[in-house]
Amino acid sequence: MAMAQPRRRRSRLGGVGWWQLKQDPILLLTVLLVGAALLLFIVYPLVRVFLLSIKPGDKFTVDIYRQVLNSWWLRQSFYNSLLLGTLTATFSTIVGFIFAFALNRTDIPLKGVFGQMVQLPMISPPFMFTLSVILLLGRNGIVTKALGLGNFNIYGLNGLVLVQTISMFPIAFNTLNGVLQAINPDLEEGALDLGASRWAVFRNITLPLSVPGLASAWLLVFVNSLADFANPMVLGGTFDVLSVQAYLQFTGMFNAPRGTALAVMLLLPAMTAFMVQRYWVARKSYVTVTGKPSSHRILKVSPWLRWGLFAACSLIILVILAFYGTVIAGAFVKTWGVDFTFTLEHWRYAWDVGLDSIKSTLTLAAIATPVTGIFAMIVAFILVRKQFPGKKILAFVSMLAFAVPGTVVGIGYILAFNEPPLLLSGTALIIVLCFVFREMPVGIESGVASLMQIDKSIEEASTNLGASSSYTFAKITLPLIKPAFLSGLFFAFARSMTAVSAIIFLVSARWHHLTVLILSQTEIMRLGAASVLSLILIIIVLGAFALMRLAVGDTINRQLAK
Repeated sequence: MAMAQPRRRRSRLGGVGWWQLKQDPILLLTVLLVGAALLLFIVYPLVRVFLLSIKPGDKFTVDIYRQVLNSWWLRQSFYNSLLLGTLTATFSTIVGFIFAFALNRTDIPLKGVFGQMVQLPMISPPFMFTLSVILLLGRNGIVTKALGLGNFNIYGLNGLVLVQTISMFPIAFNTLNGVLQAINPDLEEGALDLGASRWAVFRNITLPLSVPGLASAWLLVFVNSLADFANPMVLGGTFDVLSVQAYLQFTGMFNAPRGTALAVMLLLPAMTAFMVQRYWVARKSYVTVTGKPSSHRILKVSPWLRWGLFAACSLIILVILAFYGTVIAGAFVKTWGVDFTFTLEHWRYAWDVGLDSIKSTLTLAAIATPVTGIFAMIVAFILVRKQFPGKKILAFVSMLAFAVPGTVVGIGYILAFNEPPLLLSGTALIIVLCFVFREMPVGIESGVASLMQIDKSIEEASTNLGASSSYTFAKITLPLIKPAFLSGLFFAFARSMTAVSAIIFLVSARWHHLTVLILSQTEIMRLGAASVLSLILIIIVLGAFALMRLAVGDTINRQLAK
């Protein structure tokens, strides 16, 4: 009897899942459609990438990998990618923690301004800061010339670490900000009351409780650094990284097997970091349970720490604003570094060459955004509220796209959808699908977090009264998670407008993208036109951000009024 009990328990749980699917045909159809979509547009392209790398001809072989490993310059590109990712993740995590600690544990001035400004890099084109660095510190850079640094070279590892740190530290900040907000300040205040020094409290309480967040932030930035394509493409110089080499092998040298092998090599560390972050760090619990509610309070810190953190945050914000200001200035001067005469010529040129790209980008983003938001909420709903076989597998696959570098996704889509019956290359649909399945993980995470806070008895009451799952989701669940839904929409729109690493493989003469045009203008050193196009892109995204804030704010106000 003792040995039979576990078998009955497993069978009973499995029976509940199958029984619920049989009793709810809408749920069954939803699970089947979601699973099929994830397999087709996430798993299948990755399988095609891997298969081409081990089967370039009629038989399986690892010769491509042997050639890659025997090529010192390709091995060096792999090491360079790891080095760049490690340095960027380390510096970004440090800067992000400084900001999060200053905003949550001190009373520094201008906290509201810092909290808004720190998000600016998240809504910018991924290589806008590279453009700014070239204008400031390049061979004709205004700082380079002003200081007489004729031999200074910003291209390479140092420039990439600077640009990636400034553009990616908000990822670390957003992670650590939530971690520090969740730490009960009573623990720190209690230690201070017992005579511990502020440094001892930080070293023995605050920092250890922040370790999971620090590790998670580091790994997330590391994955994003590995996936970055545009910054190394423009600013890398002789410092080759794997994402750029995979692109060049695939498109420039037309060596698809070698390009896919490099993409697989790029995927390995990214997937490893993602798995560690997802299934190790995320499962580590440092929860502090007090048994009573606690309000968020600001701990008193010494004046030197308060003003030191204020100075550090101010310096980073000034660098960000200087980069933005440089792009704005570059859009209105004749020849940067040579002739600073005011001109609108760049605007006329950018309008001539970029109008079609602007229209295409807006159209593609407008189509992809609602699809991404709705699909993400549906997946979040069935993951949180429903039980069915294969639920954990579906959850993992749905988040898989977040860990896959854009270069790998772009190559995978070209291989998977370049022949009948799925001939999508050159169409708008392939770009929209790429946007949807690349950006939906953030919407899923947001939806899951919101659903976990909603008592499921509200939905159970609807189904008990005879409403179907689809009606309950549309009329009850979705309105309750509207803020998360709108946040997911904004993120999907912003990322669709600023994406480059994946869609550079997918654009065509009919459907171009603004970021690809900015990248091409930067490569041929038409920096004025690139500045104009970047500024237009930022204005569009900021406008969408403002509308989203208004929509979320109205929702929150109505909820408070009730």
